Amino acid sequence: MQYWLVKSEPSAYSWDDFTRDGHTDWTGVRNFQARNYLQQMQPGDLVLFYHSMTEKSVVGIAEVAAPAAPDATAEAGSGWVAVLLRPQQALARPVPLAHIKQEARLSQIGLLRQSRLSVMPLRAEEFDVLLELGS
Repeated sequence: MQYWLVKSEPSAYSWDDFTRDGHTDWTGVRNFQARNYLQQMQPGDLVLFYHSMTEKSVVGIAEVAAPAAPDATAEAGSGWVAVLLRPQQALARPVPLAHIKQEARLSQIGLLRQSRLSVMPLRAEEFDVLLELGS
């Protein structure tokens, strides 16, 4: 199993929107590195959902429900992909970016090193620390 973090602006697509919908194709990724990460995702992988911009907090856990397929919002043949995600559960407490920055066990997390990237892998240990902080 692999672990991931995806970012969304809550004004564009929030955790509440996601849970109301029950699933979503994670579309619109137009960064090559993030696309490569989407291509690596497999059904059963766990994904942390991060509200970017205003809230800057990890808010929930999702699961990859289907592997990468062509992104329906991209031009046909462009190579951009999307994965199907399903929400699992909200964290008991959101984990703000400020707390992530203060946690020594998260000093190497991609969220701090590549803050503009919208899809990124997490090490199992980082995933577990974030769950601990959100419980």
